Amino acid sequence: MKKIFNSIRAKLFITLCIVVAMIISFLVIVNSVVLETLYVYSKKESSLEAFEYIKSNYSEEISEDLEKELEKIALSNNFEILIVNGEKEIFSTKGNFLSHFGTIKEVNYDVGYSIFSKGDILYSTSEITISREQDRQYGLTFIVFSGNVLDNVKVYMRMPITPIQDSVRISNQFLLILGFVTMIVGGIAILVITERFTKPIEELNDIANGMANLDFSKKYRIQDNEDEINELGRSINILSDKLEDTIYQLKLNNMELEKDIEQRSKIDEMRKQFISDVSHELKTPIALIQGYAEGLVENVITDEESKKFYSEVILDEANKMDKLVKRLLELMKLEYEERKFNDKVFDLSEVINEVIKNSKVVLKEKEIEVEFKDEGIINVYADDFYIEQVVTNYFTNAIKNVEKIKDKNLIKITVKKAKTPNKLRVSVFNTGKNIADEDLNRIWNRFYKVDSSRNRSNGGTGIGLSLVKAIMNRYNNNYGVTNKIDGVEFYFEIEEAKK
Repeated sequence: MKKIFNSIRAKLFITLCIVVAMIISFLVIVNSVVLETLYVYSKKESSLEAFEYIKSNYSEEISEDLEKELEKIALSNNFEILIVNGEKEIFSTKGNFLSHFGTIKEVNYDVGYSIFSKGDILYSTSEITISREQDRQYGLTFIVFSGNVLDNVKVYMRMPITPIQDSVRISNQFLLILGFVTMIVGGIAILVITERFTKPIEELNDIANGMANLDFSKKYRIQDNEDEINELGRSINILSDKLEDTIYQLKLNNMELEKDIEQRSKIDEMRKQFISDVSHELKTPIALIQGYAEGLVENVITDEESKKFYSEVILDEANKMDKLVKRLLELMKLEYEERKFNDKVFDLSEVINEVIKNSKVVLKEKEIEVEFKDEGIINVYADDFYIEQVVTNYFTNAIKNVEKIKDKNLIKITVKKAKTPNKLRVSVFNTGKNIADEDLNRIWNRFYKVDSSRNRSNGGTGIGLSLVKAIMNRYNNNYGVTNKIDGVEFYFEIEEAKK
């Protein structure tokens, strides 16, 4: 309800009603006060002119021409004229004139008329008196004129005020009706006219509200006519476009800033994690290097064979430390998205065969049988360097954990279609013990080893599977481990190259 009264249409209608009411009230007041005053003034002047005419044209008696002229004056000015000589009536414009005044004998012309109540004197001289009187018999108000033409000849004129009072009353009623009709017609006109103006204003208001809520999809439809509203709509459209561009640019800058902050945070986190991991993992090799180095310095051993052994241990531990640090740095970069992949199409069979070939010596020493059914070129799309690392980590892990089942150490590599569309599933199976259920998820964590009692010569860095996890997560590919009847199978998925 409040919104309706606050609308432009309501305000225009209320304003129109107030203006019309003020104009009508002013006209009624002027009509009631001024019109009667003007009428009285006009009749006073007319009666004075008529008196002057009678005075200048009257002689001992009234001529026929004078009588006709007086009839004309009386008729045109709505007068009643009476001329008396002493107590004798010598002229009257109406036969019943004395019925209103009474008989001449009953009238005291020096004092006034007994049939009138005393009223306001409008004009008075030594020979003329004009007053407003009320007829006692009929209750009507008249302007009464009395004047001496000669010593014994008097002129009386009577002019009713009631007609002008009726006119004022009727005209006031007409003004009130006119005002009411004007309000109705004006209200309808305002509804029709303001529709043309308020509709584009409401449209502009909707656009402005949308802009306030960062919705810049709405635009003002420019009309053919060139007016202020059209110009405002054009300006709103320009403002909307500029705001949209500015906010879009601000969002881009904000996103870049957030990325920069996130990147800095990741680098800082990576630095802290790297320091923590390195300090944790290098304690043992540093202690070994320190112990063997002190033995060499203090000449604890004297034979060349023992010195050679000490030197080889120090060199082996140093190599392991170097390998650990490099792999740990690579893992950090992968996990914190610092490393970009160079994806391309390559032959997966070639990569697998190369990994097997590089491990021939170890395979021969441990009498491990490898099964890989090479069916020719298998084109995939990824970074061949990192996929080779994944295959190598799985294969190396299988070599370390393979055990004889049914009198043979077996590692089996298979490539087949994955359930995921456009993906291949690569599996590396080795015979041996199953992984405990509680360790199936933990083995992907860095530095976690299922067999904590393994010696350092057989143990790895503990981050190989963590590298696999980081690479697969970057590709958003499935990976995992499954316990089989005779061993364990590790797997990962890779995107098949488009043919």
